[in-house]
Amino acid sequence: MAARSAPSCHLRLEWVYGYRGHQCRNNLYYTAAKEIVYFVAGVGVVYSPREHRQKFYRGHSDDIISLALHPERVLVATGQVGKEPYICVWDSYTVQTISVLKDVHTHGIACLAFDLDGQRLVSVGLDSKNAVCVWDWKRGKMLSMAPGHTDRIFDISWDLYQPNKLVSCGVKHIKFWSLCGNALTPKRGVFGKTGDLQTILCLACARDELTYSGALNGDIYVWKGINLIRTIQGAHAAGIFSMNACEEGFATGGRDGCIRLWDLTFKPITVIDLRETDQGYKGLSVRSVCWRGDHILVGTQDSEIFEIVVHERNKPFLIMQGHCEGELWALAVHPTKPLAVTGSDDRSVRIWSLVDHALIARCNMEEPIRCAAVNVDGIHLALGMKDGSFTVLRVRDMTEVVHIKDRKEAIHELKYSPDGTYLAVGCNDSSVDIYGVAQRYKKVGECAGSLSFITHLDWSSDSRYLQTNDGNGKRLFYRMPGGKEVTNKEEIKGVHWASWTCVSGLEVNGIWPKYSDINDINSVDGNYIGQVLVTADDYGIIKLFRYPCLRKGAKFKKYIGHSAHVTNVRWSHDYQWVISIGGADHSVFQWKFIPERKLKDALHIAPQESLADSNSDESDSDLSDVPELDSEIEQETQLTYRRQVYKEDLPQLKEQCKEKQKSATSKGRERAPGNSIRLHFVHGYRGYDCRSNLFYTQIGEIVYHVAAVGVIYNRQQNTQRFYLGHDDDILCLAIHPLKDYVATGQVGRDPSIHIWDTETIKPLSILKGYHQYGVCAVDFSADGKRLASVGIDDSHTIVLWDWKKGEKLSMARGSKDKIFVVKMNPYVPDKLITAGIKHMKFWRRAGGGLIGRKGYIGTLGKNDTMMCAVYGWTEEMAFSGTSTGDVCIWRDVFLVKTVKAHDGPVFSMHALEKGFVTGGKDGVVALWDDSFERCLKTYAIKRAALAPGSKGLLLEDNPSIRAISLGHGHILVGTKNGEILEVDKSGPVTLLVQGHMEGEVWGLATHPYLPICATVSDDKTLRIWDLSPSHCMLAVRKLKKGGRCCCFSPDGKALAVGLNDGSFLMANADTLEDLVSFHHRKDIISDIRFSPGSGKYLAVASHDSFIDIYNVMSSKRVGICKGATSCITHIDWDIRGKLLQVNTGAKEQLFFEAPRGKKQTIPNVEVEKISWASWTSVLGLCCEGIWPVIGEVTEVTASCLTSDKMVLATGDDLGFVKLFKYPAKGKFGKFKRYVAHSTHVTNVRWTYDDSMLVTLGGADMSLMVWTNEMESYRERRPCDSEESDVDSEEGGGYDSDVTRENEISYTIRALSTNIRPMFGIKPHLQQKEPSADERPPVSRAPPQPEKLQTNNVGKKKRPIEDLVLELIFGYRGRDCRNNVHYLNDGDDIIYHTASVGILHNVATGTQSFYQEHNDDILCLTVNQHPKFINIVATGQVGDSADMSATAPSIHIWDAVSKQTLSVLRCYHSKGVCSVSFSATGKLLLSVGLDPEHTITIWRWQEGAKIASRAGHNQRIFVAEFRPDSDTQFVSVGVKHVKFWTLAGRALLSKKGLLSTLEDARMQTMLAVAFGANNLTFTGTISGDVCVWKDHILCRVVARAHNGPVFAMYTTLRDGLIVTGGKERPSKEGGAVKLWDQELRRCRAFRLETGQATDCVRSVCRGKGKILVGTRNAEIIEVGEKNAACNILVSGHVDGPIWGLATHPSRDFFLSAAEDGTVRLWDIADKKMLNKVNLGHAARTVCYSPEGDMVAIGMKNGEFIILLVSSLKIWGKKRDRRCAIHDIRFSPDSRYLAVGSSENSVDFYDLTLGPTLNRISYCKDIPSFVIQMDFSADSRYLQVSSGCYKRLVYEVPSGKHLLDHAAIDRITWATWTSIVGDEVLGIWSRHAEKADVNCACVSHSGISLVTGDDFGMVKLFDFPCPEKFAKHKRFLGHSPHVTNIRFTNGDRHVISAGGDDCRSVAFLVQEQQTNIKTSLSSG
Repeated sequence: MAARSAPSCHLRLEWVYGYRGHQCRNNLYYTAAKEIVYFVAGVGVVYSPREHRQKFYRGHSDDIISLALHPERVLVATGQVGKEPYICVWDSYTVQTISVLKDVHTHGIACLAFDLDGQRLVSVGLDSKNAVCVWDWKRGKMLSMAPGHTDRIFDISWDLYQPNKLVSCGVKHIKFWSLCGNALTPKRGVFGKTGDLQTILCLACARDELTYSGALNGDIYVWKGINLIRTIQGAHAAGIFSMNACEEGFATGGRDGCIRLWDLTFKPITVIDLRETDQGYKGLSVRSVCWRGDHILVGTQDSEIFEIVVHERNKPFLIMQGHCEGELWALAVHPTKPLAVTGSDDRSVRIWSLVDHALIARCNMEEPIRCAAVNVDGIHLALGMKDGSFTVLRVRDMTEVVHIKDRKEAIHELKYSPDGTYLAVGCNDSSVDIYGVAQRYKKVGECAGSLSFITHLDWSSDSRYLQTNDGNGKRLFYRMPGGKEVTNKEEIKGVHWASWTCVSGLEVNGIWPKYSDINDINSVDGNYIGQVLVTADDYGIIKLFRYPCLRKGAKFKKYIGHSAHVTNVRWSHDYQWVISIGGADHSVFQWKFIPERKLKDALHIAPQESLADSNSDESDSDLSDVPELDSEIEQETQLTYRRQVYKEDLPQLKEQCKEKQKSATSKGRERAPGNSIRLHFVHGYRGYDCRSNLFYTQIGEIVYHVAAVGVIYNRQQNTQRFYLGHDDDILCLAIHPLKDYVATGQVGRDPSIHIWDTETIKPLSILKGYHQYGVCAVDFSADGKRLASVGIDDSHTIVLWDWKKGEKLSMARGSKDKIFVVKMNPYVPDKLITAGIKHMKFWRRAGGGLIGRKGYIGTLGKNDTMMCAVYGWTEEMAFSGTSTGDVCIWRDVFLVKTVKAHDGPVFSMHALEKGFVTGGKDGVVALWDDSFERCLKTYAIKRAALAPGSKGLLLEDNPSIRAISLGHGHILVGTKNGEILEVDKSGPVTLLVQGHMEGEVWGLATHPYLPICATVSDDKTLRIWDLSPSHCMLAVRKLKKGGRCCCFSPDGKALAVGLNDGSFLMANADTLEDLVSFHHRKDIISDIRFSPGSGKYLAVASHDSFIDIYNVMSSKRVGICKGATSCITHIDWDIRGKLLQVNTGAKEQLFFEAPRGKKQTIPNVEVEKISWASWTSVLGLCCEGIWPVIGEVTEVTASCLTSDKMVLATGDDLGFVKLFKYPAKGKFGKFKRYVAHSTHVTNVRWTYDDSMLVTLGGADMSLMVWTNEMESYRERRPCDSEESDVDSEEGGGYDSDVTRENEISYTIRALSTNIRPMFGIKPHLQQKEPSADERPPVSRAPPQPEKLQTNNVGKKKRPIEDLVLELIFGYRGRDCRNNVHYLNDGDDIIYHTASVGILHNVATGTQSFYQEHNDDILCLTVNQHPKFINIVATGQVGDSADMSATAPSIHIWDAVSKQTLSVLRCYHSKGVCSVSFSATGKLLLSVGLDPEHTITIWRWQEGAKIASRAGHNQRIFVAEFRPDSDTQFVSVGVKHVKFWTLAGRALLSKKGLLSTLEDARMQTMLAVAFGANNLTFTGTISGDVCVWKDHILCRVVARAHNGPVFAMYTTLRDGLIVTGGKERPSKEGGAVKLWDQELRRCRAFRLETGQATDCVRSVCRGKGKILVGTRNAEIIEVGEKNAACNILVSGHVDGPIWGLATHPSRDFFLSAAEDGTVRLWDIADKKMLNKVNLGHAARTVCYSPEGDMVAIGMKNGEFIILLVSSLKIWGKKRDRRCAIHDIRFSPDSRYLAVGSSENSVDFYDLTLGPTLNRISYCKDIPSFVIQMDFSADSRYLQVSSGCYKRLVYEVPSGKHLLDHAAIDRITWATWTSIVGDEVLGIWSRHAEKADVNCACVSHSGISLVTGDDFGMVKLFDFPCPEKFAKHKRFLGHSPHVTNIRFTNGDRHVISAGGDDCRSVAFLVQEQQTNIKTSLSSG
């Protein structure tokens, strides 16, 4: 049937009517060529007004909704909607794709904008977070991403005058973004009082940080920086949708239909009101405007495009029209003229000229139009309406003829009869009415057979019959005009239909897919002359079929362009065009029909370029003309490579089993065995499902793969070397053009590709992250820099890589069916081909995507399966080998000719300098000339041709050839049977390597006294292998059936083989000829064993759960063992040959007596005493430990015990070979494990002398030989096994500091809660109580006294303008490490505390600050490379890793200029705990606090993340690069040290190996330093330092310190190492030591701090000085020569600092903290003057008014009074049990008030002397006391309490004062209260959880500073009674500012920190004056 091939004619898109104006803005521009670019539906349109011509860009697969023009105005970026939307950048001149950006956004791409030089593109998504994303679009690479806003974003733009700045706007917001590193940081625009907060619709950036934006109310808002500075009111009457900036100024367009032009300073130039022009109409709304010179382009909501010439602005020219919003359903064509009629829900009917491409008439109706028809004579036009009526118009002038309404539901279809007498009208109420045209449309009949709405009608040519389709898919016939239903099929048979628009019926069966009953085809139209049928469906696809097409699933050609459903499609009257209309996109597409005969001239249009395929999919008709798939290929396509469990899943599975393991392993377990094994030789080559995977290397070795091993075979020495980096089957291999590197791809959940060096066998790069299930093809580019790979996921994804960097360059979906090959074009690195099942595609790279074109076969060939492909001698030529034995020759994408090359598939093909070589299933190697004209020579692979030196035997003649490679004068051939052969040019063939063929291998036996073994496999062969150095197959025998087991007799003469059909045979071990055979069972024989000694009995176990025992001599069965409930898996004899041990599939361990087979029960104790002749059992107490933690998902399939009974080798389902010490008692024994097999290891056997272990891989068909290395032998080289996967259960050691650091949880600011547990209603939420005497407005009373006594009388009062950070006392040492460094040759030091980085000058003590962090800094490092001088990286805490502003981040900054160079937002949730620069300074390593403790490597200058990987499941403390490397680094942590390598984008790690030293155990490691020759030193919790060579522990420096070694520093210039630890000062020891390069000798330094123990947290070495940071927040400089200590910085040790007091007359202040000290600080000298140890935590401190006494309140309820001069105690008292919160001297020095948390204030009279008896106290305080203030006259005390209430008491009586008027008249001496009407304004809106903690009013009485739980210091005016008063904020503290004070003279503000236990000094700046001030937080 002809319908089985697609029609050979073609459609070409010629015109699109319409423009997308609805829901889109700013989507219409002039290109450089003065063409107009816009979009409609899924098509980008470039329209040339001069030539009236359209070009189309069709790379999108769904509606385009955004467009941006490149600054050079040639390139266009468009974004679409969809589940996986992408952005295309394309050339408006050639309409070719330049780049595709994908895989980031979801839902759709709402806005796009290019930056000034067009290098970067920003996009905004339609997802819930409205993600903003910045792209390097040429490379298709995302640079940065951040959540945009919670609501829709309407416009985004780059600031063209400032680099790296963007502005976005949308619903009720505008945001100003800065891009630094990979971080996009927004600041919200402040509307302030200047304008209303409202939705901003569009924006444009101008000079001087000005931004102009259009608002929803028609105003223009002008922004300077982030502040709104003015508004231009009423610029438009309604929303401003579009704003366009050009050289002359700005153009804006609004909903009011006006265009306004503005000059560059936004002064109005002119207004154009489109509604008033000729073409205008009411309701015209402008959506897009573009101003270019004297032309203005305008796009409207109703799909029109106007062009306005400025000097004739009242005559806009209409250049495009389309239907407005509303579905478009009606379409009719004129019967005699090239006209089309459309009608839509916008109620307009329009007539289009198909020749002139223009709208020639339109008429608006009363109702939405749903269908249309033109009478045969072209005079009448009938329109069916949505309300059930229909109207007839005269086509000539659109006047009404009749309007008839007989129905209530929509009219969906109407048609005139061919003779013009009747009109049939089909309605949604399932009836068809017939009207007589001549009788003024009188109803003459009715058809009522349908049960559902009418969808399609057709008349017969003689107008006597009507056929209908309805919504049920029923096809009915009626006699006309009466409407009687015709049920007799015969009557209809001969009817010829005038038109065919029905979707059901025999003639159009083929338009429906085979097995589907969906109803998604909306319209059909048949072209009888051209014998084609066009269809339109719900997916936006137009298809061409042959007509008629009778069989379901016919082939077709498909065309895309419409975005969603195409509602109607029609041929024009002369079949020149097809018209299609889109429902939702309401666009009209006009397609040119190109018939077959014209196709030859129009070849250039055949391969349609697009991201979605535009040629026919494989449709499902019976593919009888396609040859049968070759059996081999069929087998291969059915392989799935899916695994139940992937190796990647093991860590998670282990985590899940952790609990189980913990309970089981409390008993100390056996150590792993001392022996280890090393892979020696592998028999096998993977040829059965891989091709072209065999190559010569540079030096003539042979590289190939089998199982999970890359093999390099030296044919001269017959030795192999192995690449063991993979952990599952390798499926493909490609060699670098220089033949030194190899790429291999493997199976996996997230499969990796390894690129490795064949000389060193080291991985250079590992690529992963973009494929699923496996990688089936790889290829290097000709320059070797790129790599292409194909995955085996459902869409066979193709990825193009820059493999050295490990970056994905581009990716695309390949094909639904399997792809076998990918080949990169050797001449053009951006091009490649893929070949596979019915698939040949030519790709080119476009940014992040690849654009594919199908090979165009034409009439030359069939769409065949391609098995191999190569490029020829020019970039256009390509050659492919098919599954039928042809070679196809391609030029560009066209098939030029085919040549018959082989019988059966061509599997492999190789291009030479002067020709080609091919290999096929027929076993022939053919050499061809360079154009495949002649075959020059063929070689048949036959046994007769085997050369004498072959290692093995050829199994059969002419094996299927799967790989060919040339070099070194030979042809290298790989066969399906697993053989590798070398063919000499003259003909002889040498066999080099071989293995089993396809099918699982299970049977394995080693010879009793020779180094040989036997294997038997499902491939029906029995083979004998030589294990001695000749490594070859000695003999092979074909069997009738496959086998599962074999065994040598004890004398080695006989070999027993068990077969899969239940029979077994005994063969002569030398000749393999049969001796005897039996067939007693029906199921597989699973194990077979000779009894030991003479081999008298043979035990044969089968899957039907019996064991037969035969007498070998008499060949009779003598016994049967019964009693097993499942299949037998393993059997072993005891030494006497009397007892059998049996394992079954049900995990039973049974014992039977031989020879009768009686079942015995033997207690466990006795089993151990029996000596077994062999042990292959996997059950029983002796081997309980071999079952892994994750035993549920994996079986141990085999085991074998050495003859000395020491080591048990096991094989399991995950492909691991493990060694255990025997007996392995107790669960989860320790082991060594080796990966080389891919899936099941089916069998393991030691050779007779234990010198080798032989293992079999089931499905990977490989036989691996391992050498056994004894312990003594091993010392010389480290073993390469992985250690046990179970962490050692010994504790890693304990230290309180380490534990605290490990368990600390860092709160982030935004989530901080109140530090005091307060209750009650917050002040700003309390109802104000009216006071009893509200004063009358005019008061005769004396003036109110001042609120506050002021002490700078005579000065003019100036409010404080600003605070500047001046000093910070303290350093974060308690939980951070390695965070103090020298800069500038030791002149400065850099460190951090809270969220501030501090540069501290050693000589002067001055400090400067880096304050860009918005939360606590946890780590700091300095770049050591001379190119990056003074560059510092700091990492901070944060919450989740959502890339928003509160996400954890790393800042890289210049320590001197404080300039931020890069910000890296990380995916480390919680925070960044360690950072380190690489040797070149270009890379940065960071470690997260997330549960996986992720390790990430960044290229920090670009903000690019290179690699990231989970580090360890417990805390990592430090990770550092080796000082000489950019790829090697070491991480240390809780019971963890790992040695890492960066390979491309992958991080490879090796655990530190302890096994070489006796009694070494893994401790918690705290610090790391480095030595030459790959030495690494790690400091441990016990005080030892471990020394590692590579990753192996080589010695331990015991007790380097007496306590944990917290810090180590490697000096780059001389290699000396400094260590710092925790220890008590002693004569010989010291907390800091300086060591030589190898840590053999040291010199200790004592820190003279007077502490009981010194705990060093950070060390650094400069010139002759060592810089030390301690846990006690001190930074000390130690001289190397004289060991003198100089304390540079000191601070409180443990917080919080609650108490703060400033001296009444000097620049001193006191701080009191929970660490039990009170410290005196001097602001001028910037240092601590003194400290008093109180022995208890202090809570509050206060100076007496004269400054001669100090009162201190303690946490235990005691208070102390000291004399300042002598620091002697004047008196102390304890009247309370709980903490004292505030203590105050009265201004007259007479009274002391003590407020405590017992809800009380006690008064003491100081004049009565130091006895301190309480004279009275205040009662009825509702909650604990926070602050107290005396009145100026010492008569009153105000108390703020924990329930947000302020109370006033009389002094000293303690009486509660309630009179508001009296209270209002009090003048206070100080004001520190946080409650009270005067300070209501300090409470912020956002303080649900967090409180204001402290306040202080300046001595001048007009300024107020507060500290709160967010760590903010705020400056207000005093008093501030209004809610939410204006203020300035100052950051610096961590969460919780506990106390704050002004110093005397208001020169400084001091604030104290809770979490950070720092005191900070701010400088106060008053208006016009600048007095120096400082702030300190304690």
